[in-house]
Amino acid sequence: MLSLTLEEFMIELNDGSIKNVGPANKSATVKLFEVEDAEAREFGDKRVKLVFEDADGSEVQVSLFPEDVRKIADDIETLEAESPAFD
Repeated sequence: MLSLTLEEFMIELNDGSIKNVGPANKSATVKLFEVEDAEAREFGDKRVKLVFEDADGSEVQVSLFPEDVRKIADDIETLEAESPAFD
């Protein structure tokens, strides 16, 4: 299940074109639950792309620098040692 929240979001649709309307204070939050497939792959010369997909085909891609990927790997290792989620 994909949940998308858009804040302060307004667009103009004119002759089939979409145009940003209003100030540049927009933000978005995306959450993907019940992930069925996850993978990591190269993205360009200096980044790693994490790709997550659910059964409905909704997909979230995240591009990270290697140091951020290592931080996440360390966090997972800590969770494996300490969290009941890994029991």
